[in-house]
Amino acid sequence: MRRREFVTLVGGAAAWPLAARAQQPVIGFLNDGSSDAFARRLEAFRQGLSELGYVEGQNIAIKFRWAEGRYDQLPVMAADLAHRQVAVIAASATPSAVAAKGATSTIPIIFAVGGDPVKFGLVKSVARPDGNATGINFFTTAVGQKRLGLLHELVAKGAVIGFLINPSNPNTTRSTEEAQAAAEQLGHKLIIVKASTIAEIDMAFATLVQANVGGLVVDADAFFVARRVQIITLAARHGIPAIHPNSEFVAIGGLMGYASSIPDAYRSMGNYTGPVLKGTKLADLPVLQPTKLEPAINLSTARALGLTIPPGVLAIADEVIE
Repeated sequence: MRRREFVTLVGGAAAWPLAARAQQPVIGFLNDGSSDAFARRLEAFRQGLSELGYVEGQNIAIKFRWAEGRYDQLPVMAADLAHRQVAVIAASATPSAVAAKGATSTIPIIFAVGGDPVKFGLVKSVARPDGNATGINFFTTAVGQKRLGLLHELVAKGAVIGFLINPSNPNTTRSTEEAQAAAEQLGHKLIIVKASTIAEIDMAFATLVQANVGGLVVDADAFFVARRVQIITLAARHGIPAIHPNSEFVAIGGLMGYASSIPDAYRSMGNYTGPVLKGTKLADLPVLQPTKLEPAINLSTARALGLTIPPGVLAIADEVIE
């Protein structure tokens, strides 16, 4: 797999000195998912910290707050971290970052988000954040048109397309608008199905089957990441070609994914947290953005669905699983 690179504006980060061994700064890690579902991302975050000499349990401590898809709990968890006066809040995903921003205007916040950080009030601009937050924007919710376009290459002309969303996610409105616009432009009817519980995912697929959809776009959402096995299993059972928000789905049997490298984003998030622990001003740390967003494809799943991936789509795939 070719490694995707993020625009590096930090410069010389690995040369920053270690924090004093006598001190144990505390990072508050706020996430709308679960520790199991985000294990790979957390590993990448720790790697980013370690590249700057920060190792959990040695010279830093991390307090974790996992909402496990309960978005209404994020403000409470963010307020708790702010009350504990952690040195920095690492806010993973847009809802977590918004909750952290609402909980404190003084504690530095390093985010990794898929939504537009300016639109959600996290920063004034990507070049000059001018506040207490900065981080990485990996655009998972800003590529709906491209995802549907890739799926369009695999399904019948004019096929009905399903769009699976979590109505609890604040990103849903924008991603739905983008998907509807893309579907109209490509000549597809879009069926919106909603799920925020395990049972609702089952019901959503029952609706998709009844509507005889030709394909499915899965929106970017922490709950869907946690339930990716269920979603992939149901898509396979009902023979529905689906494109997912990232390659984590593809690695375990999903047909296609499209996003920037999520592990790279979280590694960069760790790289940004390190200098903040040393007192670097957030105004000096612009929001990082990916240089490439590329699809991942599972050819085994394509064969099981009776699909032939067009050469043009294969040619731009960043990761192809045989």
